[in-house]
Parts: sequence; structure tokens; C-alpha cells
Amino acid sequence: MTVLAECPNCRRKQSTKNKKCKCGENLVQSKKAKKIRYWIDYPLPDGKVRRESVGSFEGLNAYSIRDARTALAKRTVQKREKRILDMLPESTMTCQELTGWYLELKSVKKLKSFIRIKQALSNFNTVFGNMTADEIKPVMLENYQEDRERQGRADATIDMEISIAKTMIIKSFDNDMVDGRVLKAFRSLKKRLKKGGNARKRTLKVDEYVKLINYAPQHLKAFIIVAYNTGMRVGELRLLKWSYVDKVNKYIRLPAETTKEGRSKNIPINHHVRKTLDSLPRSILHNFVFTYKRQPITNAGGLKRSFKTACIETGIPHGSKTQNGLIFHDIRRTVKTNMLNAGVDKVHRDLILGHSLKGMDAHYMAPDDGALTKAMDKYTLWLDGQISNIDHFLDHEAKSKLTG
Repeated sequence: MTVLAECPNCRRKQSTKNKKCKCGENLVQSKKAKKIRYWIDYPLPDGKVRRESVGSFEGLNAYSIRDARTALAKRTVQKREKRILDMLPESTMTCQELTGWYLELKSVKKLKSFIRIKQALSNFNTVFGNMTADEIKPVMLENYQEDRERQGRADATIDMEISIAKTMIIKSFDNDMVDGRVLKAFRSLKKRLKKGGNARKRTLKVDEYVKLINYAPQHLKAFIIVAYNTGMRVGELRLLKWSYVDKVNKYIRLPAETTKEGRSKNIPINHHVRKTLDSLPRSILHNFVFTYKRQPITNAGGLKRSFKTACIETGIPHGSKTQNGLIFHDIRRTVKTNMLNAGVDKVHRDLILGHSLKGMDAHYMAPDDGALTKAMDKYTLWLDGQISNIDHFLDHEAKSKLTG
């Protein structure tokens, strides 16, 4: 059993007798400034050594060596009385209790995926909720995967639930609420889905796009046109406000809080988008661009039914589980594919769609509005050419039917 000092610079745990850390930090001065955090090591009945922060003891200060020695003495007495396992946090807190603590964290509450996290942990706790964290073994998690599969859940959903639970356990471990052994069960578990295994390849061909906007109701038609010309996500479109539309400079400027990546995004407006936006009515009751029966389409599934109906009426297969089926998010992939075919370079494609730049491009590439506008002009010229060819074909086909 021993007390260890944590270097405030490199986080190395070492003897309290050290005056200088290997990284060069002056530990004597750091102790006087109360920058040193203290830990204690003590053996468990199974022979393994547990390392615990002094701050995990109620009423004790992680930056006081006196409190560290008090904590060590407390664990010594518990070990002698064979009560030490009963005193460990993971021996008393159930997964349901950990979940309650985790969901109350401010950093978790502000996440855009909070509702999904809450639901995933609820599913997880239907099996593990009444168990303490240290009772969870790898085989139990494997059985959970098998059971969820039999319930008809996709591999991606199963992996997401396990991943969210694992994130909660890691957070608990970092805050000295569970032991490192609890992490072992999650870290040894293999994912069900191979990387890229569920990647979709469906795109909305230009002729299908033309059919859709000809058959779709007005509110959906505007939605599809803006999506097909900008690559914006469904959520970005639903929450689009007139204050984000810069008609003077022909841009849609999305603030960070409206994008999935959490970064602001500037999207050039071409003549298709400009004409569509000009045709939409503006409400005096709210600032949203897209509406249905004068109300903003704020419901995540607000357009699913009308989009499915439009697909059926145009003979386009619909649904992720239908062979060659189309879902709305496929339009975003389509835009990036079309931009590639139009000759728009990767950097400008990524910036317009909001994808992160990779490698050194992330540090050195910063195109201005003019460069993005040129990229959009290139895409628009290509798209106009494709639409023109389809319109010409449809006109010719119609005339052939009339002349018999």
C-alpha cells in the first residue's frame, strides 16, 4: 500500500519522495502550489492492485497528502476487516444509478444526440439496470448482442447501444466511480458491424429527381430542390431560418448550433435554390423557411410520409430495407457524387457539404466565398445540362406518342 503523487504536467504517478519528475516538472514547487494530485495503491483480496484517486473519498481533498494518508489508512482498516470489496463504488452502484448520474452531466445534456443516448441506455438497462457494473462480464454483453439481433435490431443499432454504454462506463471510471476491471468487459467485446459494412450506395438519378419534383406536393418539392442543389442534411433544412439566408451575396450561412459537425457552414445558392426560396411565403409568426400548412416542419419525421408517397407515385423504390430503395439522406450522397462528376475538387465538395478536411488540408485550405461560388457554378452548369437532356428526351417522347 502506498501513496503516489501525480505530476501536473505529464500526469505520471510516482513516489511522493521525488523532487523532480522525469518530464522536468519541479514537484516541490508544485506541492507548495497544491498542483499535485494524490493517488493510493492497495491490493484487493484477489491479489490485484487497485489505484484510486483520493478525491473519490467523500470529504477528502485530492490535492492534500494528509488526506491521501488518511484515505490509505481507511482502506487498510477495511482490508483488515475484510470489508474492502463492499466499500468500492462499483460494488454498490447499479447500472441504472450510473445512468442517472451520467445523464445529469451538463456535457452530456447539451449533446444533440441526448435523446438517442437516453433511449440507448434505457434499452441497455432493461437487461443490466439492476446489476452493479462489476457484475457485467464479456459473455453477458455477447448474449445481449445476440438477443437484440433476435429482436430484429440492426447491427449498427446494437453496436451503438453498446458503444454508448461503454462511453458511460469510461466516464464513470475517469471520475473514480468504477474500477478499471469494469472496462475490460467492454473493451474485449467485438463490434457486430464491420467498418463501412452498412454504407449505402443509392443515389437519386437526375431523371428520378425531375420526376419527383414534378409529382411532389409544393412543400416537399421545395425541400427536394434545395437538398439536391446544396447537399444540406434533413435537419439543416428543417431548421433553416430566413435569417440564415444571405440573398445579397447568394449564400446560406448555417451557424454551428444547426449543423451535425458543430461548425458553421457557408453554402452557395444557385439559380434553382434562389428561385425556390423566392417562391416560398414568409410567416409573420415564425422565421422558418420550410413550412407545411403554415407551420414549421420541426418534427424529425415530418416529411417521411409525403416523401414515401411521392416515390411510390413516380415508381421509385422507397425505404432502406427495399431493394434499390431510396431514402431522403441518399440525396446528400447524390450531390457529392454529382459534384465529382461535374469536376468539383474534393476540398470544395467537402466544404460545401460540411465534411471535415483531412491531413494538411485541414490546416492550409481556407477557400473564400468566391472559390466556393465557382465550385457551385461548375456543379450547376453540369446539373443544368443533365436536366436539359432529360427535358428534351421527355418532350421528344411526348411528341412521338401524339404522332403515333
